[in-house]
Amino acid sequence: MHCQTSIKSVIKYKQQEGIFLKKFFKFGCLGIIVLIILIIIIAVASGGDDTEKDNNTGTTQTTKEEGKETKEEDNVPSEYKSALEKAESYAETMNMSKNAIYDQLTSEYGEKFSKEAAEYAMGKLEYDWKANALKKAESYSETANMSKQGIYDQLVSEQGEKFTADEAQYAIDNMKADFKENALAKAKSYQETMDMSPEAIRDQLTSENGEKFTQEEADYAIKNLDK
Repeated sequence: MHCQTSIKSVIKYKQQEGIFLKKFFKFGCLGIIVLIILIIIIAVASGGDDTEKDNNTGTTQTTKEEGKETKEEDNVPSEYKSALEKAESYAETMNMSKNAIYDQLTSEYGEKFSKEAAEYAMGKLEYDWKANALKKAESYSETANMSKQGIYDQLVSEQGEKFTADEAQYAIDNMKADFKENALAKAKSYQETMDMSPEAIRDQLTSENGEKFTQEEADYAIKNLDK
């Protein structure tokens, strides 16, 4: 019984649909054009609704994500935030390495932050450590007249700047310095402040326990010592 009722409903719907279409076809081309326009309008309206739903869904999702990030940031302890600000300051103003900043944050003679706060800070801090190594290298050359090898060793030293070998090598490869002039400046300093002989100065300039200049750089310095 239910099945027969469903079939009758379908037949009735099809009959009504046919009558509806006949009304348009009665007007010829004009009727067909009107029918096509109606179909396009209905299709655009349906698509617009879907787009609006999608846009609304995207906006809701973005708002939820932003709210989640804000909530997570609010839950960060103030000590962690302070450690991050300190780390950024050391990186920007003192051109320190990542390891050196971490040690400074946790040092009993430094900032005395907890290890957890320091680890949070270093995990959040994004910085160009190679650029910092380069700035440090140029500073050592300009202010201390150091040799290329001496600067490299200072950059990677655990008692020095604590940069990685890769960061230090980048600095050495890209720095601008006249190491012959650095050797000459060092030689004059030894002569004026310690009254050393030219040969003693030469040895000090090339020594592995001294200035670590090349033999060529040391010879240039001694040759021009009295000029």
